[in-house]
Amino acid sequence: MADGADLRRMALALPGTTEAPHFDRAAFKADRIFVTLDSSERTANFKFTPDEQEFKCQLAPEVFKPIDNGWGRQGWTTAMLAEATPDDLQAALEMAHAHAVGKPKRKRSDGLVSGSSSGAESRW
Repeated sequence: MADGADLRRMALALPGTTEAPHFDRAAFKADRIFVTLDSSERTANFKFTPDEQEFKCQLAPEVFKPIDNGWGRQGWTTAMLAEATPDDLQAALEMAHAHAVGKPKRKRSDGLVSGSSSGAESRW
């Protein structure tokens, strides 16, 4: 079985990945956040496409479950780390990471940039 230390090690090994605080979680991002780890290091939330989410949840329902809110409909999926194998984590991390790389920040109609990792928005 896997744990938070496994997820952290594997995530940070992916190209361009950094770790930063994100509310009560640790966020791992390349150009965008692709996975977060809860403070107890028991669960992680992955950003999949809705189709990938459905696939992962059918493949390993004891590991992956859609988040039960609006974020879940966008593909955010909770993984129970104690139920996951290292191979489950590696495959999920690679899948989520692929969508986070090369995503440019979006300019809003008011000229501000959205997608800032710090939560601050800038015109620059």
